Amino acid sequence: MGETAATLMVDLIISLDGYASAEGWPGWWGLEGPEYLAWLEEEGKKDFTTLMGANTYRVMAGLSEQAADGDSGFSEEEGASLGGLAAMPKVIFSSTLKEPLVWPNSELVSGDAVEAVREMKRTRTGTLSTLGSLSLCRSLVAAGLVDRYRLVVFPVITGKTGRERIYDGYPDVALDMVDSRTFDGRLQLLEYVPRVIDAPLRRD
Repeated sequence: MGETAATLMVDLIISLDGYASAEGWPGWWGLEGPEYLAWLEEEGKKDFTTLMGANTYRVMAGLSEQAADGDSGFSEEEGASLGGLAAMPKVIFSSTLKEPLVWPNSELVSGDAVEAVREMKRTRTGTLSTLGSLSLCRSLVAAGLVDRYRLVVFPVITGKTGRERIYDGYPDVALDMVDSRTFDGRLQLLEYVPRVIDAPLRRD
């Protein structure tokens, strides 16, 4: 890629057993802490363009609007991290949503998401980062477009109530770790360079 090309990062939160959410549990499984929320706020100040599908857009736009309300019930740190999303540039992939989108700084793309992201990587700068949108993430990984794969692992197993299995439908992917960090003594950030592979890796 050229000097002006953007980097694509799939960015996910996940339970230890591989779920994106769980029925009856609060957001972040109720385990977010001040270090993690402060990190989210700082990440929101970087040169990121956030990519998401229609369902994630609806949920996150609603939460961001609630966070702007003084009586939202969110903590100060939660409100800052959610409210900061309004100022970030966002690209929404959907064939059902119509313009104008109510969430500020949101661009609607109705065509093929993989081809659109491929072109964005070529023509834009900074970091393109997914938010939720599991089917979009799977498509981008399978297409070999992802430069970084970042997880924050929450120490909970939701075998009974877990919803949205993250890895179903993925190709086989080799992961080379490039960063790791612990937040609040319990949340583990893991960052990898992913490589889609055709066969299991074998030792030499």
